[in-house]
Amino acid sequence: MSPQMIFQSHLVLGYVAWLLCFGAYVWPRLKSMELFDAQRAIAALHSFRFFGLVFILPGVVGPQLPASFAVFAAYGDFATGLLAILALSAARIRPLFWLCIVAFNVVGAMDLIVDYYHAVLADLPAHAGELGATYAVAIIYVPLLAITHVAAFYLLTRSQLKVARTDVSRRAA
Repeated sequence: MSPQMIFQSHLVLGYVAWLLCFGAYVWPRLKSMELFDAQRAIAALHSFRFFGLVFILPGVVGPQLPASFAVFAAYGDFATGLLAILALSAARIRPLFWLCIVAFNVVGAMDLIVDYYHAVLADLPAHAGELGATYAVAIIYVPLLAITHVAAFYLLTRSQLKVARTDVSRRAA
């Protein structure tokens, strides 16, 4: 099996495993929580994204890791992690908390989308060996991050739909 095929299989299986785990254990819990608590839990996970700077750390990644992928991935993760930390720090100031929740999810989701775009352009599967220790980040951590961004957006929109329905019900009564 070629390195490209191994990398792509690992990535797909990373999503499959996390979707199964998330669906069985995490999603039921998040849905049953208050929106504030659910978003705090998701922010706590994403607060570790400062670790993404490792993509530009010589000795951890190979020298041939495409810079078009590594630099954007590193700083996008770093920004997302800082915004998630800021959200957690602002939990007592609700308007700031919600602003940071939206910001880290938008920045983080866009980071992952652009990282996938850069990975395709740079043919990252052909350079999978250059990921070094960050290989596990791409295969294990990134699928969970993507899934939790989708969950965060869903919970936010579901909450807004409830508010809209309540407003309509009050006006009708």
